[in-house]
Amino acid sequence: MLGIIINPKSGKSHFRRQRIYLWQLLRSRHLPFTYRVTKYAGHAIEHARELVEMGYHKILVLGGDGTLNEVVNGLMTAKISDRERQTIQLGLMPRGTGNDFGRFWGLDKNFKRSLGIFFDGKSQPLDVGCLTYYRNGEEQHRYFVNSIGFGVDPLTCLYAEKLKPYIGSHHVNYVFGLLFALGKQKTIPVSLSVDGKEVTKDALFTMNIGNGPFSGGGIRQNPTADPRDGILNGMFVSKPSIKQLCQALPNLFNGHLTDNPFIRTIEGHEVGVTLTHPRKEGGFLVETDGILMPFSGSCTIYCIHHALQFVAAKDF
Repeated sequence: MLGIIINPKSGKSHFRRQRIYLWQLLRSRHLPFTYRVTKYAGHAIEHARELVEMGYHKILVLGGDGTLNEVVNGLMTAKISDRERQTIQLGLMPRGTGNDFGRFWGLDKNFKRSLGIFFDGKSQPLDVGCLTYYRNGEEQHRYFVNSIGFGVDPLTCLYAEKLKPYIGSHHVNYVFGLLFALGKQKTIPVSLSVDGKEVTKDALFTMNIGNGPFSGGGIRQNPTADPRDGILNGMFVSKPSIKQLCQALPNLFNGHLTDNPFIRTIEGHEVGVTLTHPRKEGGFLVETDGILMPFSGSCTIYCIHHALQFVAAKDF
């Protein structure tokens, strides 16, 4: 059974035309379906959880990376067995600002092509990342499919969101947001381990742990990341000079960003992070697939291999 989750605020200027096309396509294919529309932050989590607990095993998301993140969190927390969860087929019609997860699979805002891939494509095993941390003494989990960012990353997302009223929902928001963030970000003390082995104790300027290669509207922070291989790839920057930042900027989109010697790369199944922020009570921001959340203390980021299925082009 097919369940559709729609965020009408993502790419809203084209929403009516896309919805009409989708309904016509479903009727022509004689496909039974149900749909849910999100109305507030976190609503897609509730919809996804409800649909799969009702027996829907094919979920199409009409929205951006944030909506997809919420859907994945709903799927991963639904009261079903892991065996059932691994058969859920997830699809995406990108309608957001960055659309970084869809970019890996060759999905873009050509909604007719994206829908054609969903209905005629082939499911691929999909890894899901998990951030585990503690709040008020209780263990918490936040799942992601694309990446999790510390330091410059969440600040970039914050500025990109503030720019929307002036620029609109375009990936260029992230470029301007990044430039603002680079000038504002302060270093954070960090202790970092990979697969149980400590790799550094240093000041963190920015760090991105990727299940997929793209973030920030097409920036290739982790160019070798593949959301099917069971491995997390990351990049870590400590205290860059202005000269180093200027040298890195031309390589943001071409896959050579991590060739810069001041950028340390990370690869493993599990990353442990201990962070403190002495300048600010209550911690700081972290972003998971572009969704901002407050964080303090320690966390573990690990990869759940082949947790779901993702529908991609047959020849992907």
